[in-house]
Order: sequence, then structure tokens, then C-alpha cells
Amino acid sequence: MTIQTNVPTSDKTDPATSAGTICQILETARQQVLEDGIGLTQAQLEDVLRLPDDALPAALELAHEVRLRHCGEDVEVEGIVSIKTGGCPEDCHFCSQSGLFDSPVRGVWLDIPELVKAAKETAATGATEFCIVAAVRGPDIKLMNQIKFAIDRIHEEVDINIACSLGMLTQRQVDQLAEWGVHRYNHNLETARSYFPQVVTTHSYEERLETCNMVKAAGMELCCGALIGMGETLEQRAELASQLAALEPHEVPLNFLNPRPGTPLENQGIMDGKDALRAIAAFRLAMPRTVLRYAGGRELTLGDLGTREGLLGGINAVIVGNYLTTLGRPANADLDLLVELNMPIKELQKSL
Repeated sequence: MTIQTNVPTSDKTDPATSAGTICQILETARQQVLEDGIGLTQAQLEDVLRLPDDALPAALELAHEVRLRHCGEDVEVEGIVSIKTGGCPEDCHFCSQSGLFDSPVRGVWLDIPELVKAAKETAATGATEFCIVAAVRGPDIKLMNQIKFAIDRIHEEVDINIACSLGMLTQRQVDQLAEWGVHRYNHNLETARSYFPQVVTTHSYEERLETCNMVKAAGMELCCGALIGMGETLEQRAELASQLAALEPHEVPLNFLNPRPGTPLENQGIMDGKDALRAIAAFRLAMPRTVLRYAGGRELTLGDLGTREGLLGGINAVIVGNYLTTLGRPANADLDLLVELNMPIKELQKSL
């Protein structure tokens, strides 16, 4: 399947937007989101995503105010590690872990002692969350047994919350993870319902949504993220933010496409940094009380300066270190930046 590599015309901001219109968009958002705590509608989010560059600082400042008022000043830090990398049977067009593409990533299993070591190293950075990830459609009995063993070993040696990302789940698997003390489950919607078939064909948006709803019903926190810059239109970007807001996840990791060799999206252009910052502001204004986490691709899309601007524009959580198949910023670089910005790292909450 061919994915568009040009930026749709609807993704362009309107330089002719009048000062009065810009002021009205931001003032409406200030009253509705900051004062009343009600997220913007999809149509309102489209207006934010169309703001011209000279209005971007004001939008980011408002998003930061919303974050401080409705989430507080703490920033949550998390590390992630894969217990199974590569060889996934699904065809998510952005992912180098798919076994269906000619990607350099090959299936590798991480042993439990290495997983415990990684959890200790993650905790040493000040992180409060450690996420175990497997590149699978969904876990089989063998993988579930490995996860149970890993959770027990980590809990014996490390004082850290454990999250998992294991693909689509059955009700029994959801109940088992909750019983084993998994604090949070990650299952991303990735893109808007209307664009999803252009990105994934081996499973549906509805299948992902079903797992998300079961996780919430079982009492685990739901981490449900977005990957933007895959060729979706501005309207679809707003659609995704609205659909995530309706799902009400505890956390939304915000990823920016890092085109991977061998995948159908390898020739997709890098998202413009200002468009990425507009998206950060829009997602915060859609979900005033949600943990909005910096995730993959920010290093390439935003760089050091953009990373700072996003932290001052609505972001209140960070994945530190490397991602599953791509390099991230050094953990110390992010931790030092949080200190410089006087943003306290959230202490571990005993919620297991």
C-alpha cells in the first residue's frame, strides 16, 4: 500500500487568519479548558491546529497553564524495555518490528535477569514506571507465564510501578494482568479511526478499542497513545485527539513518526517541528487532565529546542533513554532539562 508523502493542503496553517479570529480561538479555549476544565471539540481543535506560526507561542503558553492547573507541576518519568523485539505478525506500516516487512529488526527475546537489571537501571534515573513491551498481536500462554515470572522478580528487587504493552488481550488475560499487579497497560490507537485502514490492515481500530475498554473496566490505568505525522490530514489529527479524549485514558504517549527503513512509511517526510508543537498544544487542550507523555520521534522532529518548548507547552511526562528500536535522548539530558525548568519529578505512588 502506498502512503502519501506530501503534506495535505489542509495541514497548512492559514497565514491570512485575522488577529481577531486568533484572539477569539485562544480566548474561547482559555475559558472552556483552563477555567471550566472542558476539552475542546474536534472542530475547535482544527482551529488550533491551523493557527499561524506567530500565534504558536500563545497557544503553547495556554496549554502549559492548563497542564499546571489541571495536572499539577510534577513530571512523570518512565523507562521502557522490550521482552520480545521483532517478528510481529501484524502489518502496522510505521513499525520495523513487523515480520512482514524487509526490516533490519529481527526477533530477539530478552531474558528475565536482563529485564530485572533494566528495571533497576530505570528506577535509578528517578523513573516511577517501568514498561514491559512485546512485539506480538497478543500474548500466548508462554508469554503470559514469562510476564508473570518477570513481574514477580522485579517486585522482589525494585520499588517501581510496572506497566505492560502486549498487544490485543482477551478478557482472561486482562484479568490476569490486573491480578498480578500491573499498574498500567499500554495499547495505542495510533491514528484516527478514519485513517486507520491506511496504516494497518491485519486488525481493526475496533479491536484495539475493545482491549482499551477491557483494561479500563478491570481497574488498570490505560495508556493509549498517538503516532502523528504518518500522512494523516489536519482534520484526522483533530479527530484522533477527540477520539482519545472520549476514551479518557489516564495517559497519552505522543509519538512523532521516525520513518524506519524497510517499512511502507520509510519515505514519509519528517513532520515539521512547528506542526508537532501545534499538535502538543491541541492534545493538551483536548485532554486537560490527562498525562501527556513525550514518546518516540521527538528527538528527530523537535530537537533540543523543541523538546524544551513542548515541556513548556502541555507535556507532563517523559520516556527517558532509548525506545524499542530507535535511539532516544540520553536520560541525563532529559533529567537535567527538567531540573533547569524547575519541574519536579513525580515520586513513586504506591497504587499497586
